[in-house]
Amino acid sequence: MNRVVSGIILIACLALFSCKPKPVPPTLPTPVNLITATAQRVLYYDKYPATTQALSQVNLLPEVQGYITAINFIEGSNVKKGQVLYEIDKRLYEAALNTAQANLKVVQGTLLQAQQDADRYEYLNSQNAVAKQLYDHAVITLQNSKSQVQAADEAVKTAKTNLTYSTIVAPFDGTIGFSQVKLGNMVTVGQTVLNTISTNNPMAVDFLINEKQLMAFEGLEKRKQDAHDSLFTIALPDNTLYPHTGKISVIDRAVDPQTGALRIRLEFPNPDNALKVGMSCVVRVHNLEPAPVLLIPGKAVVEQMGEYFVFVAKDTLIPEHADSTKKKEAETAKADTAQNVPKLRAFQKKVMLGQTIGPNVIIKSGIDEGDQVVIDGVQLLHDGSKISLGKQSSKEGAKPEEAKTSANKKD
Repeated sequence: MNRVVSGIILIACLALFSCKPKPVPPTLPTPVNLITATAQRVLYYDKYPATTQALSQVNLLPEVQGYITAINFIEGSNVKKGQVLYEIDKRLYEAALNTAQANLKVVQGTLLQAQQDADRYEYLNSQNAVAKQLYDHAVITLQNSKSQVQAADEAVKTAKTNLTYSTIVAPFDGTIGFSQVKLGNMVTVGQTVLNTISTNNPMAVDFLINEKQLMAFEGLEKRKQDAHDSLFTIALPDNTLYPHTGKISVIDRAVDPQTGALRIRLEFPNPDNALKVGMSCVVRVHNLEPAPVLLIPGKAVVEQMGEYFVFVAKDTLIPEHADSTKKKEAETAKADTAQNVPKLRAFQKKVMLGQTIGPNVIIKSGIDEGDQVVIDGVQLLHDGSKISLGKQSSKEGAKPEEAKTSANKKD
């Protein structure tokens, strides 16, 4: 019996000890690499998608109707102002001019006769030798003849103009495109587009800015530039840098109320005709801010719901402060001291980003110079995570040489 009781007690003791919860293993700190946020001067460009435009461009439309009888240019070539481009069948317009000139001679003869009759009746009327009615009729006939001559003269001018319109010339120096009509095609007044001609030197480059940037660009417009100022440059579609620099030509008169955007037009020299109308390019506006800025690697930034954060390493053995964030850090410090765990923890900071420069990004606000920013392992962190230093931790910020090199690359 005693053996049975002893066995039961032994089994109960074993069951009791087996149900005791096992101790939770301590959370290991996440290994990270740090970099010190430092203020430094960087060279970078604000970039805007842009499109090239001709300063002057016009569609050539016929002002008289007829068949195309001559095309006197090479498609895609440069043409000079006044150069003959197209000829429309002139025969009808030459005949109309000849008819108008003949009619003018007829009415001029009638005017001469009416003038002679009026002079004669005026003399007789002064001698009371003719009826008053005949004198009045002679004066009216003279006035009608003068009006007929004037009308005939205007008809001659119209016929000459129509004959002139049958020859279409270049309105200005520029480049002409593909002809939209061929020899023998019938063209209609104001409807048939013959071709398009545009200027090519200088060339305009249009892009949009936010209305918040208007004051800055108005300041740039007033700034004096020399021929070699690199304030405005463009990157071509093949990412090569266009060799000539530009200047502000026009700031649009109004902001689009729906988008809040405003159009800016730059003007670039185009002596080699390298820029074509309608090309896509990227306008690069050289940063003129002389003050140093905080620059950190872009991989340190975490995006959450459209907002941006970085993790800053703090030694949690710090005095307690009044604000909530510091208070939280101080409370964590007390807990760490009591548990004798590593001192470093990562705290999340909301930041405002500036220009991206290669692998780095400018921080406008959210952290201070000298903060230790986590650059590796951020995906494994949360606010207050324990961290330990990796082998590649750095006490220096992003190198300005890297920023300068990436900014000077041909975009």
